[in-house]
Amino acid sequence: MARYKIVLAYDGTDFKGMQRQARGRTVQSVLEEALRTLGWQQPSLLHAGRTDAGVHATGQVAAFDLAWRHTPEELHRALNALLPPDVAIQHVAESPPGFHPRYDALARRYTYRLFCQPHRNPLRERLAWRVWPLPDLKAMQRASRELLGPHDFASFGRPQKKGGPTVREVYRAEWAQNEDTLAFTFEANAFLYHMVRHTVAHLVAIGHGQAGWQSIRSYLKDPQPGGVQSLAPANGLELTEVRYPD
Repeated sequence: MARYKIVLAYDGTDFKGMQRQARGRTVQSVLEEALRTLGWQQPSLLHAGRTDAGVHATGQVAAFDLAWRHTPEELHRALNALLPPDVAIQHVAESPPGFHPRYDALARRYTYRLFCQPHRNPLRERLAWRVWPLPDLKAMQRASRELLGPHDFASFGRPQKKGGPTVREVYRAEWAQNEDTLAFTFEANAFLYHMVRHTVAHLVAIGHGQAGWQSIRSYLKDPQPGGVQSLAPANGLELTEVRYPD
């Protein structure tokens, strides 16, 4: 019996999120179904964290114990042969017996994408939020710098457990533009529920002149649960990496 660490990608459009639920198709449920075909018998696999319904990933991490007599490369091929088209394993490796993809993580990185067009584009909108007009990128960059460092983000999200801590440390918060596409990279030691989507929605409001860049500073200095009400759509969000100690 060995513990395996896997990195997986998925198109979250037709999933109710990562974590198994009583009802609804989830990434965890289809992955566990594939594992059971290979003889896996544990009650639940471990994963780095939830993603909401409709959120995508290229760097989600999971772990499980399996009595597998072949190489990790053969396990990789076997799992991908069993998984549906909207989920794929990117990497498989043996890990230390006590490895936990959630509690051992040093940081998580998300990318949120939006594109700027006046009319709908069904293909692009599967993976990005359409906004119009083009927001002021300089204003959003200026506001994003306020997010760096340790802050109480209670205004931007809520903890998974009631009464849990809301302080998080942000390592990276920056925008990049490629023609009409904007991408926001957000990396922190951990995230609150809906923290990325509330943050992006407010930054876009700043870019559209509906709020000043100083409003970010105000929300961080005087954190109030539910302070930011606006929520960016799930389809623009992607979990791109979970970092661990070497």
